[in-house]
Amino acid sequence: MQPAAAGSLARGGSGGSGGAGRGGAGAPALPAAGSGAASPAAAGYVRTQGAKLIDSQGREVRITGVSWFGMETPNFAPYGLANRPLGALLDQIKALGFNSVRLPFSNQLFDATSKPSIGGNQNADLAGLSGLQLMDKIVQGAGQRGLKIILDRHRPDANAQSELWYTSQYTEQRWIDDWKMLATHYKSDATVIAADLHNEPRGMASWGDGNMATDWQKAAERAGNAILQINPNWLIIVEGIEKYENDYYWWGGNLRGAGAHLVTLMVPNRVVYSTHDYPASLFAQNWFSAADYPNNLPGVWSRFWGYLAEQDIAPVFVGEFGSKLQSDSDKKWLHALTGYIGMHKLNWAFWCLNPNSDDTGGILQDDWMSVNQEKMTELKPILAEQIR
Repeated sequence: MQPAAAGSLARGGSGGSGGAGRGGAGAPALPAAGSGAASPAAAGYVRTQGAKLIDSQGREVRITGVSWFGMETPNFAPYGLANRPLGALLDQIKALGFNSVRLPFSNQLFDATSKPSIGGNQNADLAGLSGLQLMDKIVQGAGQRGLKIILDRHRPDANAQSELWYTSQYTEQRWIDDWKMLATHYKSDATVIAADLHNEPRGMASWGDGNMATDWQKAAERAGNAILQINPNWLIIVEGIEKYENDYYWWGGNLRGAGAHLVTLMVPNRVVYSTHDYPASLFAQNWFSAADYPNNLPGVWSRFWGYLAEQDIAPVFVGEFGSKLQSDSDKKWLHALTGYIGMHKLNWAFWCLNPNSDDTGGILQDDWMSVNQEKMTELKPILAEQIR
């Protein structure tokens, strides 16, 4: 089956599109990876235990966060800093009940010629900082408020996403070296708990076929092990791909191959699998036109990624989902997805805080202060407590 044509999805700082997909229940039963009791994480960090995350006290915790984009764009800074102080925005994230921030960045952010553009007069103390220095300020502010940070390598360069984890300009070695730099830089700061290795592998990206140029599972193992050699406390977040065995899903969302080809790292209990899921307003996947929609959605999710949590194989992080909620179909999708997330106690990061995401809008309205209450009404029941 050939993928359906899909237009580029701006989603503000995130690009993505869906191909034709086939949903349905019936994922094969698989053994849990690393089954058995896991010791607690180091202070301030979390680790996996089957499909759960546990903290340093051995308590079950969940990541329930929001993405705040901009550092991966030519702006080299999160949007909104021209409108409000950094501290005020972080205060609002915490007040809304999120316990973490997924922070997209590009490798280009760390080039000497990349200069963050803050704008306005709300954050004079941030003017003139390098990309890494600005990231430090965000991490420091988040930590002061008890928020955790998930670093998301969203793009190699600031202009576009890439199918694979490398390009001719930003090689695999550069990708790994930057992750090693960040693992070293934040090694003593438990505010940063996870590395989302590469956003939305798609196109040529494969899973478990052994092709060094395209096998995302093996690339994730190479990068994950390089990170864990330096900082063994981080979670390694591995997104899905677009196509597996000619079965198409959202970019970065297809984890059908993960059960048969688990990502295996040198440090156990560190792998979290991530999916991205979107509604019909972004692309008319065939399950949105099924006669039993939206009741068919749990079967679709189970097939492509949910089985990992349902069968206690590994934690699932729904790393992106969002909508402007301008159609009845989109509203049904979000209600069904939050119900599924709550039922299976999944981890997640909503896309996004920013109102300037073209495809989804954000939690905040155009004034960067008012809250979209319809979205928060859906999200509040699945929020989790602060991670300590």
